[in-house]
Amino acid sequence: VQLQASGGGSVQPGGSLNLSCTASGSIFSINIMSWYRQAPGKQRDLVASAGSGGYTLYVDSVKGRFTISRDSANNTVYLQMTSLKPEDTAVYYCLLGQWGGGKRVDYWGKGTLVTVSS
Repeated sequence: VQLQASGGGSVQPGGSLNLSCTASGSIFSINIMSWYRQAPGKQRDLVASAGSGGYTLYVDSVKGRFTISRDSANNTVYLQMTSLKPEDTAVYYCLLGQWGGGKRVDYWGKGTLVTVSS
């Protein structure tokens, strides 16, 4: 399984960016696709998740500003980011988690940098 993320860049505070991540390879029908981010000097944290069953969840700091969506037919997950703040600056990583042999296996994409600065 491979994941390819795109869409990062630089934006001023209050601006918007859209990220996308497409998975390829042996993808199971039941899975979860998520976005994580890692700011300089900090740990990698969950931003938002979207399950194959339709549920979504967000970390409190992005609720109302970020929207995660997915195109399951094309194994793609999106992250629409609006009202961006300097504290959103980080490398954003996408993750695919799926279950096989009774255990969950996670796959990570390479990160894409988001910089929010005036």
